[in-house]
Amino acid sequence: MPTEINGLTLVGAKSFGIAMIIEFMGAGHMTVASEIGRCKKYLIVTLLAFATVVCAEEKIAPENIPGVTRVDAEAVLALVEKTPRLVIVDSRIAMDRKQGHLEGSLSLPDEETNCASLARIIPEKGQPALFYCNGVNCGRSVVAVKIARQCGYTRLYWYRGGFEDWKQKNYPYLKK
Repeated sequence: MPTEINGLTLVGAKSFGIAMIIEFMGAGHMTVASEIGRCKKYLIVTLLAFATVVCAEEKIAPENIPGVTRVDAEAVLALVEKTPRLVIVDSRIAMDRKQGHLEGSLSLPDEETNCASLARIIPEKGQPALFYCNGVNCGRSVVAVKIARQCGYTRLYWYRGGFEDWKQKNYPYLKK
């Protein structure tokens, strides 16, 4: 619904912040100095909205996760070859998985990861499990492996480079 504030017709919350900035910076009759006191709460909302956008775009996986062994692509290959009963968990959403996935991986998006869903695919707490997602700009495997740790799983591996790193190295993968 359109909203009118100080003679401005604004549509939606997003338009509000942009309209205020345009009005202040444009050739209108208001100036930042004269309006800042009256519009203080609007400016705060606008700044918070911009801060939220910046934070949402900045998703970089941590270097390490306490209680979890970080592995690279070559270590993933070694684990697959030498670790019996290894469960590979693809923490990405279905749309991402359609782009391709590691052979033998099971789909369990981070949004669906909990102790019960983990127990269905990893029945024993001491069973080795490797988690991955899209890479360093994806936090899904971080969330999922932390949940697994909280659920009591002890042999956890995390492939920080994820599927993007795997593809860059031209390692084989399956595509549905």
